[in-house]
Amino acid sequence: MSGILLIHVVISLIAVISGIVVAYGFLTADRHDRSTFVYMLTTVLTSLTGFLFPFHGVTPAIIVGILCLLIFIPTALARYRFHLAGIWRSVFVVGALVLLFFNCLVLIIQSFQKIPALNALAPNGNEPPILAAQVALLVACLLVGYFSVRRFHPTLLGA
Repeated sequence: MSGILLIHVVISLIAVISGIVVAYGFLTADRHDRSTFVYMLTTVLTSLTGFLFPFHGVTPAIIVGILCLLIFIPTALARYRFHLAGIWRSVFVVGALVLLFFNCLVLIIQSFQKIPALNALAPNGNEPPILAAQVALLVACLLVGYFSVRRFHPTLLGA
């Protein structure tokens, strides 16, 4: 594994783990400020380091990277410029969860490509096991998103 790939993978894993902590905080109405900062930083670094790899044309990875950067901008503004006031709370929650979804989706896809036992289950990337994992992720994110928008009210908690 090359140096930049290793850095990219480590940053991505930190983004996923800290993103799960942040999502848990949404469900429990706890901001987890340090984890949120780590999550936001590693999420943007994941997207940016992804552009350092050689590429030949537009790929799904390039599209996801661009999309994540576009989602990151209002999400970061909602948290750090507008301090979750008014509609910006929902913008932050939805943006952070969409970014977590994409991070986890890439983790699933890469895991099925790189881990031999998983690759044996879905060598082409479109078999039922990988599709089931992606659908389970989508359902989990939608449920967490629904309950997070309803429960995460940091302004009511004196934050």
